[in-house]
Amino acid sequence: MTRMSLIARISSLSNRDRITTVGLALTGVWLFLVALFWLLGPDDESGPGGVSRLVATTGVVLPLVLIWLAVSLARAIAVLRAEAEDLRHRLSELRRALQTGEAPDDEAHPEPHPVTVRVSEPRPEPAAAHPATALRAAAPKLRPATDHRPAAPRPHEGNGPSVDEGTLIRALNFPDGPDDHEAIEALREALKDPTHSRVLRSAQDVVTLMAGRDLYMDDLPPDPVRPDVWRRFAAGERGSAVAALGAVHDDDAMDIAAAMLREDEIFRDTAHHFLRHFDGLIGRVVPQLDDLQIAVLADSRSARAFMLLGRVSGVFG
Repeated sequence: MTRMSLIARISSLSNRDRITTVGLALTGVWLFLVALFWLLGPDDESGPGGVSRLVATTGVVLPLVLIWLAVSLARAIAVLRAEAEDLRHRLSELRRALQTGEAPDDEAHPEPHPVTVRVSEPRPEPAAAHPATALRAAAPKLRPATDHRPAAPRPHEGNGPSVDEGTLIRALNFPDGPDDHEAIEALREALKDPTHSRVLRSAQDVVTLMAGRDLYMDDLPPDPVRPDVWRRFAAGERGSAVAALGAVHDDDAMDIAAAMLREDEIFRDTAHHFLRHFDGLIGRVVPQLDDLQIAVLADSRSARAFMLLGRVSGVFG
């Protein structure tokens, strides 16, 4: 579920505190009335029977149960109202950003936000299954010094500084944690480029939202895809020619992603926003990369999210 904003959370807690206060007041009033009835009521010299005691006990306890049942329901309704209001606010922001073509308000600041990443114990895998995983740490040094190929011009928007491909690839994988200083610095540098900032923030949003449903990119290693398939996709080819890019085949992950796209309007808008911007990034960046860099890019968390959502959405045919 989408996290509530701070304002919505404070509003919900305030409403629940008021509801609890009302419940305590009603409980106190009822217990006072019961005590008053017991003190001022007529004495029964013969003593109450079993049925009379049962009726009296039920008459005392049942209203208390009803009071706190009503309090629980009112508290739950307060939470749902706060979440609904927060979701409407987020949705309106996303729609405005999609209609104007501008980044959301928080994208104006290049400071990276934390991404939900689950760090788990390494699982044994075949050595040849994912060749790019072992190369991720070398991302900033991937282009050989002897490579004298002329660099293709890259479209650049805004006044922010451009970043090299190694820094961008490391940023697209996001930091592994607060101690991953090299990746944090790469992400900070990449966010200064307005063109890359939109891709990174939209990728961050979908990865975080899917992590909220226990869908982690670290658990979805894709099948190896030949670099020429990525180059054909960057050149504009679609359909069966690039179907291999749907390289994530985890059935449970695809079911969860499909359900989120179908049922969660905010996630659907965010996912389409991400797919569009990552598609553009592939067209800009991949023609400049060598085979090794493409392999590392394809194994990043952002690329895994792209392959999963693209497969579920039918982007690859």
